[in-house]
Amino acid sequence: MSRSARSPLLLAGLLAAAGAAHFAVPRQFDAVVPRALPGEPRTWTRVSGAAELALAAGLALPRTRKTAALATAAFFVGVFPANVKMAVDWRHRPAPLRAAAYGRLPLQLPLVLWARSVAKNAEGRS
Repeated sequence: MSRSARSPLLLAGLLAAAGAAHFAVPRQFDAVVPRALPGEPRTWTRVSGAAELALAAGLALPRTRKTAALATAAFFVGVFPANVKMAVDWRHRPAPLRAAAYGRLPLQLPLVLWARSVAKNAEGRS
């Protein structure tokens, strides 16, 4: 399997793992839900976990890959405020945890670009 053929499946796997984690260990995700969002953090944790699972399924299927990849790019942009909140909340934690929280911020851009690349590569195949 070529690298370009594996890429959407790897991205789908990442999203599936993250989505499942939202249900397996929701407390850690509840903590990073921005306070400005209405409702309970657990609701947002479940909604974002379900969205990640749905995006993973869409990426795994060639017929829905392009749309799912574009939605994934938008999703990664949309969850960026949660990563900012985590970095702010963890600014006084021990250095390794603080580094992990800060490290997530610049990683969002490569994730967005990855999803866009999957969408672009799916254009000729849909």
